[in-house]
Order: sequence, then C-alpha cells, then structure tokens
Amino acid sequence: MVPGLAATVKKKLKRAFCEPGNIQDNGLLSFVKHVLFSLFPDGEGFLVTRKPDFGGDTTYATYEELEVAFAKEEVHPGDLKEAVERYINRLLDPIRKTFESPELKDPAKFHLHSTVPSTASTVNDERDAEEKRCGGLEEAYPVPGKAKNASKAPQAEVEDGPHRLDMRVGRVVDVKKHPDADTLYVESIDVGEPTPRTIVSGLANFVPLEEMQNRLVVVLCNLKAAKMRGVESRGMVLCTSNADHTDVEPLCVPATSQPGDRVTVEGFSGQPDEQLNPKKKVWERLQTDLKTNAAGEATWQDNVLTTPAGRVTSRLTCATIK
Repeated sequence: MVPGLAATVKKKLKRAFCEPGNIQDNGLLSFVKHVLFSLFPDGEGFLVTRKPDFGGDTTYATYEELEVAFAKEEVHPGDLKEAVERYINRLLDPIRKTFESPELKDPAKFHLHSTVPSTASTVNDERDAEEKRCGGLEEAYPVPGKAKNASKAPQAEVEDGPHRLDMRVGRVVDVKKHPDADTLYVESIDVGEPTPRTIVSGLANFVPLEEMQNRLVVVLCNLKAAKMRGVESRGMVLCTSNADHTDVEPLCVPATSQPGDRVTVEGFSGQPDEQLNPKKKVWERLQTDLKTNAAGEATWQDNVLTTPAGRVTSRLTCATIK
C-alpha cells in the first residue's frame, strides 16, 4: 500500500472515540451508515470478524441491524474498528494499485513534466475519486485541533495522547491520616526514585489504612505539585470510581510489578511530559477517556493500560478512572 497509508488508517481508528453501547455520539457508526453502506453492492452486508469464543463472524445485512447489535453491546468497539479498518483499506486499494505501477515504482521513469502526463493525471483523478468516496473519514475522525476547512496551521508542539502521562507503579511504604482532614491519607510512595514521594489521596473513607500499607498502586507522577490542606502532594494515586462516587479503589497491577515500572497504553509510544502544564488542561482532556471495560481492564479509548508484568485492572467494571 502507499507508504504509511495503512498505518495512518489504523492510528486514526485506534484513537477514534467509540464508547460501548453508545449509538448517539459515535463517529464510527456514522461513517459506516453514510459511507460504507451506501457503497455496498446489492446483497453485501457489513461483516464483523471475531474468534468463535467471542461469537464468531457475523454479517449485518442493514445498518439498522448493526446499530441494534452495537446498542446491546453484542458488537464490541474493538470489533467495529477492525471491520471499518478492513473496509477503508479495501476502498483505498485502487490507490495502492496505481502506486504499484512501474512508472511510480521507478522514479527515473516518472517525471511530473515528462511526456507521459496521463499517468500523473490518472493518479490524481483516482486519488480525488477515493477522497470523495471516503470523504466521511476525516470528518468522523478529525485531527485534534484541526478546524474543518481551515488553512494550514503550524504543527502542535506536542501531539496529544496518553503517552504524555507519566504513570508508574508505586509501592506505599508508609501511610497515615492527614492531620487536618479526616477524608485524606498522606502516603509515602516509592515510584522508583532515590526517595519516596509524598502524595495526598482522598481514600480514607473508602480503603482501610492497613490495606493501603505496602500496597502496589498506579501513580500519575508528572502533575504539578500542589498543597492539600497544608501538605504538598507530588502526584496522584489513580483510582476507579462508580457513578455516584460511593465506591472508590486504587487501580491494581500484577503482584510481580516493581516500583517505577512504566504504565503505558497499548498502541501508543513516546516520552511523557516532564510536567503537565495545568493551564493547557492536558490531564483533564486525557482523563475523560480513562475507564475500565466490562472485563475490569483499565483502558484509554478502549486501549488497555499495561505494565511490564501485565495489565492494569480493577474490580469496578465500566467505571471512570481519575
């Protein structure tokens, strides 16, 4: 395929918002409805491929059938994304075939101002045609910060993504009640640095003090230090919470994890910010997509959080993480 094209499609789809069961605010489903189903020949349906353990392959003859199945969570967002990726790449096949022509494979045989303008014209015409056929892709999955029909803007200094979060495994080496707040713990947490960090957490009403001692947790380490009731906190223990905030617990990591182990999001790489700029609301933007799935796995936009020892989990399913 055209160099980088398949990877770009995969990256856009992986980052697309697609909440389980949500059919109202779902760009993927909109793309399937308005683009893919309108292009299918008579008799062709939308094929979702899955392992037999997860229901096996299913073909949806109409968009309405697919929408009902997604609303019932019979179709997982990951399965939907994989199917859409396959269909988009099928739509882009004509471009791939064009770029496999000898004229384009051998630069010495292809010149923009040579005596074979028909080749360049064909490439442009096919590209234009494909862009029209796939016109919903960029609208469904816009580049963050890119306004529709806007003129070319300077590239952002840092691309948004979960790689910007410095999340590490930490071990609580000491914990005590905050002297001035009954709902807060003051914890000393080893995150792989020469000395433990002091972190204040609002967990006193949810987790017994003895259960916090020596516990492995996930710590967000690059928040700006802030004082909480007079005690400076240099990080945040990431927790899951139910909707009414009556059940809260720290995220769990595999027992073989070590303090300082990096917690990453599958499919994303890069170095975290040295410190998240509070004025730019980086954490607030990224946090909205941190949730646990139906299996209790911690995810960011359906991509699982992992440590070198395994996946990050919680007993609370479909819960927010903050």
